[in-house]
Amino acid sequence: MAADGRQTLGKLGEDLACGELVRRGYVVLARRYRTRYGEIDIIARADGTVVFIEVKARAGDWYGGSLAAVTPRKQQQIIRVALDFLVRERILDQPCRFDVVTVDYENGQPRIEVYPHAFNA
Repeated sequence: MAADGRQTLGKLGEDLACGELVRRGYVVLARRYRTRYGEIDIIARADGTVVFIEVKARAGDWYGGSLAAVTPRKQQQIIRVALDFLVRERILDQPCRFDVVTVDYENGQPRIEVYPHAFNA
């Protein structure tokens, strides 16, 4: 898949993920939060917890599907960006967690899964 196709798929996946998260009661604080360390797809609040969310959208299950794409290296990058966000926003006294949302397309239909507490810092 070409880079622009992946970007389109990724943006659509993030939009679908946001819709599902809002449906579940999350309040979206930021999307595509970027620093020199990288990017976090979605930052939200759920039940008094700041939630850093990685979205993985795939058109097929090559390479193990979407969840397998959140490697330990990717997790470390997300943690660094999350720390930057917390310091910049002066959010130092609230619980945080890391969720992953996968959007896998099967026969053209998206299947959205939310994995709370997907990994730890």
